[in-house]
Amino acid sequence: MLITPSAVRLKTGALLLLLLLMYTGVMAGDKATWLMEVVPVMVVIPLLWLSHRRFPLTSLLYTLIFFHAVILMFGGMYTYAKVPIGFDVQQWFDLSRNPYDKLGHFFQGLVPALAAREILLRRHAVQGPKMLNFIVCCIALAISACYELIEWWAALAMGQGADDFLGTQGDPWDTQSDMLCALLGALFTVIFLSRWHSRQLGVAAG
Repeated sequence: MLITPSAVRLKTGALLLLLLLMYTGVMAGDKATWLMEVVPVMVVIPLLWLSHRRFPLTSLLYTLIFFHAVILMFGGMYTYAKVPIGFDVQQWFDLSRNPYDKLGHFFQGLVPALAAREILLRRHAVQGPKMLNFIVCCIALAISACYELIEWWAALAMGQGADDFLGTQGDPWDTQSDMLCALLGALFTVIFLSRWHSRQLGVAAG
């Protein structure tokens, strides 16, 4: 059986994520919050591994999924409001709150937008770059909105215990700013990553 360099990189990345998942789980102060935050990682990584032969993704997408998973795991380990590097950024820019969760929501727009773009282009499902960019951003926003609904349901179910999972830090506009960050992530994909992505897909850049 031929083992390609891409398969080796995927296997290495999956192993690193598995080790990091175990580390953050052991070190997490609140195991329930950690579990809720890393559920997407636990679901997506096995799916990517099972589908990599039939539907291999571009190295750009695999790489960004890896970094998104890392962001989620450290957010779960510390809880988003208490990630150390977020306090550094808060101090540097004189912010009123730890902004680490906004990085997570930025990637929550960036990665799904890139994944949607890849699937739509490879399936030849959309004609024209403008329509492609519009649909990609809509998909990313829809995913962000669904996640906010999940957070709302978690808050109703857990009551005060959902504070660490929500990470609102007293911000009444947290939901709206989360979705804005996801939109910015999607726009970053279509504006700055589309040509690079198209080259890896072997299609004409839009």
